[in-house]
Formats: sequence, C-alpha cells, structure tokens
Amino acid sequence: MKKRKYSAKFKAVDAFLIACMILPILFGIMLYVMFTPESSGIEISGARIYFTLNTPVQPLPITESQVNSWIVIISVFFLCLYLTHGLSATNPTKRQHIVEWALEQTKKLVSDNMGEFFDEFAPFVAAIMMLSAFSSLITLVGLYPPTSDLNVVGGWALLVFVLITYYKFKCGAVHYLKSFAEPVAFLTPLNVISEFATPVSMAFRHYGNILSGSVISVLVAASLQELSKIIFGKLPGFLGSIPFLQIGLPAVLSIYFDVFSGLLQAFIFAMLTMLYISSGFPEEDYKAKLLKKSAVKANT
Repeated sequence: MKKRKYSAKFKAVDAFLIACMILPILFGIMLYVMFTPESSGIEISGARIYFTLNTPVQPLPITESQVNSWIVIISVFFLCLYLTHGLSATNPTKRQHIVEWALEQTKKLVSDNMGEFFDEFAPFVAAIMMLSAFSSLITLVGLYPPTSDLNVVGGWALLVFVLITYYKFKCGAVHYLKSFAEPVAFLTPLNVISEFATPVSMAFRHYGNILSGSVISVLVAASLQELSKIIFGKLPGFLGSIPFLQIGLPAVLSIYFDVFSGLLQAFIFAMLTMLYISSGFPEEDYKAKLLKKSAVKANT
C-alpha cells in the first residue's frame, strides 16, 4: 500500500481541528486562574461559582462543573471530527484504523451485553464513555472534574432512568405496572423503591469514586509536603524548601485515581446503562405483541 500524501489543505484542516480541541481547555485554565483565590493550606471544596444569572424563576449560578462540562463536550466533538477527517475506503489513515477498531469493539460490547435489538445503541454508549472518561481526565490539566459534581452525574443517571422507563413501557402501561408485582405481589413496595433507587445508586457510585480519589490525592500530597518540611526543612539554603517526598508518589497516585479510576468508572457507568436498559426491556413480550399486531392486520 502506498503511503498517503496529505495536501496543504488537509493539514490546515487538521491543525484547525486540533486548535479547536485545545482552545476550550486553555480557556478553562484561564478561568480557573482568574477565579481561584490564593491559599496557604489544604483546600477541598466543590465547584466554584463563576457568576450568577438572574432568571425569572430563581438565580442560576454558572459553576466550574457546567463550564468544564461544555469544555469537555466541545473538545470531544472536535476530537471526533479530527479522527474522522480524511476517511477513505482505499487508503485509510492510521487514525481511521483506530476509529474503526474502537467502533468494532463498542458494537461488540453492546451486542454482547444488550442483544441484537439494541445494536443501534453503540453511538450512545460510546458517547457516555467518552464524556465520562474525559470529564474525569480533565483534572490532569488542573481543572475541576465535572464527575466530582453530583448534579452533573445525577443528570446523566436521570437520562439513563428515562431510557430505562421508556423501554419498559414498550409493552404498554399495564404491562409496566404489572412488573412491579413480580415475582410475588407482596414485593411490590420493594420493587417500586428499587425502581427509583436505580438512578440514585448510579449517580452516587460514579460521583463518590471520583470525588474520593481527588480527596485522597490532595490529602496525601499535602501530608508529604508537611513531612518533607519536618525531615528536610533544616537543610542549608534552598534545599530546605524542596518538597523531596512529593516527588514521584503523587504522580503515581494521579495515574491511579485520575487515569485508571476515571476510565474504570466511565466503563462501569456505561456497563450499568446497558444492563439496566436491556434487562428492563421485556423483549419476548414485545415481540409477541408485534406478532399479534401483525396477525390482526393480516386478518383485516
């Protein structure tokens, strides 16, 4: 296969897409620097409020979580455009091979966990994993991760809950209400509680794991700084001000809590989404309903 040659226009479009990926992140860093006050100690707080909009209903605060969520969405959007730029059936690029492999793996994942009926869910599942993963990885550049905000993750869980309920209603409202009395009627109250506990558990699981990792990383880094002062603070000159114990270990913790844990929680959230939707969908009853409708139409 001949090596593909790129025109100046192709390279210019690539450069533009890369710039569009990076500029939102730089904008977020600039906002963070502008709105972050000086601090001399450990500070673990929620998302900062940049400004508040006065709406007819109530004041609407614009926080780090909202801004950084849009930063992730815009950056991921241009990343997708970059990866799919220059698709070719005869002479594919290296990035096209990566995209095709990722697409095949996502389709296989959806097919194995949800069945053939949900084959078209692959783009939705991929979007969930990318949004969640990059929302956690954004902390690597010093920005507040939206996944550390319960409001953001709760919104995702609420969207999944709406989809779960939608597919449970595929066989009608009566069939949906009867499902609460299965396997026996006296379990109905527990089934109702379990229904509404689904989005709550999804939100708190994701939010709790990401937030706890951030808190542990900050506490360990601060502890190592103080311990370094105690042990090496009496060294002559500038050597006493160097936090020797902070070299290396915080980076290792960051690899686990920021990278591994963030990617793992994105995968778990996507898996729970697939399992809850597919397990709640009465596929056999729905197929029987469609066959019944087809028989009625054929008779008429």
